Amino acid sequence: MLISSAWAQGATTAQGGGIESILLIVVMFAVMYFLMIRPQMKRAKEHKLLVEGLQKGDEVITAGGIVGRIAKTDEIYVTVTIASGVDIQVQRIAVQTVLPKGSIKID
Repeated sequence: MLISSAWAQGATTAQGGGIESILLIVVMFAVMYFLMIRPQMKRAKEHKLLVEGLQKGDEVITAGGIVGRIAKTDEIYVTVTIASGVDIQVQRIAVQTVLPKGSIKID
């Protein structure tokens, strides 16, 4: 008598609705969009604007951590002066940050 009632209770509580599970998936996707995807797209847009706005004389930090002043710009590459007489070419997208004017000293 106890065993049969236990099986009967387990069967009635195991039912779930289909609409709740679909709603849960939609809510999880919305949370992922607002916490992960949207901020990443915003950062990518800001970096694209930064790269497009590079000009001669800007003081920059590259993705490799090299600090220098832009000597020449091209469509794909920029020439960065890292010391007097030492110029390197890096891709425009490798520029990570533009520093305020006067931040670095190049003799």
